[in-house]
Amino acid sequence: MTSSNRIALSSDHAAIELRKAVAAHIEAQGWEVVDIGPQTPESTHYPEHGAAAARLVASGECLLGIVLCGTGQGIMMAANKVKGIRCGVCADTFSARMIRAHNDANMLSIGARVVGEGLALDIVDAFLNAGFEGGRHATRVDMIKALED
Repeated sequence: MTSSNRIALSSDHAAIELRKAVAAHIEAQGWEVVDIGPQTPESTHYPEHGAAAARLVASGECLLGIVLCGTGQGIMMAANKVKGIRCGVCADTFSARMIRAHNDANMLSIGARVVGEGLALDIVDAFLNAGFEGGRHATRVDMIKALED
């Protein structure tokens, strides 16, 4: 069963500080954060963190997920290997809205070495406040889902 207000949050070592800022920001909006990221700066492996957060979303334990690494690319690739996950990396608010509105993305990835904290929080807001438009986009999302089988 999906908890409608739970967000899985994780990162590698490169994005700990930004992850903490994102956590505080979304908690202030009433979201329950399930933060499974590292707490210390020792080098970690982004594929493990991306997959772990994606599993929480795919299982229904969390409604959405947000993952972060240096560029956002590697952790996004790992998350997308989990069946049922549609994760996009965004460095602007337009893309963050569109991955929800047109692609029904259930996870967002951000590069901590690409965007600053202020823009990252705006990206998170754009992602969380957008809704899936359905219609012709539903057909395309169904085509993406079919690729998993």
